[in-house]
Amino acid sequence: MDDKQIIELFWSRSENALNETRQKYNPYLKTIAMNVLGNNEDCEECLNDTYLAAWNQIPPDRPTSLSAYLGRIVRCISIDYFRKSRAQKRYSGLTMLLSELEECMSEIPDMTVASSDNEIGEALNCWLRSLDTEKRVLFVRRYWHGQPLNTLAKEFGISYSKLASMMLRLRNNLHDYLEKEGISI
Repeated sequence: MDDKQIIELFWSRSENALNETRQKYNPYLKTIAMNVLGNNEDCEECLNDTYLAAWNQIPPDRPTSLSAYLGRIVRCISIDYFRKSRAQKRYSGLTMLLSELEECMSEIPDMTVASSDNEIGEALNCWLRSLDTEKRVLFVRRYWHGQPLNTLAKEFGISYSKLASMMLRLRNNLHDYLEKEGISI
């Protein structure tokens, strides 16, 4: 079933929308949640919360890209779970990503704060558009999807150390760009 049909099921409030969404997107969403959390139980809870959030938000929302829409929901929910688990001193897969981005940003912005998020989002999008396609894809897959460096290195056919150096240069470049734009996080 294509995304438009699934969205129409949500709009008609058919419970089949959840079944179709789960069938089509569960592996993709589970990968995002696992990359952030590193814990299968929390991951499953995040997936259930993601489907509930989609049910509650569609309608009134009518996403143009269902995969991106669901990806953002599961990522935000996973980060919330991470914050809760971190407060309880539990390990999470997001720890490494946060430490890597620490130089650029003091913390991951809270998605509920709309005013500064829009400014930060626009700046990040502008910076990402300035990168060549490979660097942009690598950065997004590493820091949005939380994919491990060794996985990305294998997929892109580059050495782990070369990719780690590239990520460091990209983070430094992002830091310089945000500083130049006068954006503090």
